Amino acid sequence: MSPYRFDHIHLRSPDPEAAVAVYVSAFGAEIKQRVTPGGRLRIILDLAGVPLFVEEVPADTAAPPAPPFLGIEHIGLGVDDLDAALADLKAKGVPLISGPTEARPGVRIAFLQAPDGVRVELIERRG
Repeated sequence: MSPYRFDHIHLRSPDPEAAVAVYVSAFGAEIKQRVTPGGRLRIILDLAGVPLFVEEVPADTAAPPAPPFLGIEHIGLGVDDLDAALADLKAKGVPLISGPTEARPGVRIAFLQAPDGVRVELIERRG
């Protein structure tokens, strides 16, 4: 059996351009490529070293359920200074969902709202 390796995270959006704008401006993602497989726009980003595909879906596609739910629930990004990151994201208009809280000694977290119902967790690990 050949070994597995991580390849990408794939998000769906009725407006991939608007969604990508948030990941680029708020989280420093870099646009790598635009393709149209099957006639739908897919924008490929590098988000903190992780390939993130944001692909167009029809506007009437069902929204994700409110968390918690089964399956992949959020994207986690590590930061060195949670308070500074939250201040930066607040200035950029990214909505804070919860936090910051101390998940356990030396670990602080906060959740933010990204486009299309995606939640982003920021995590600061100390010591």
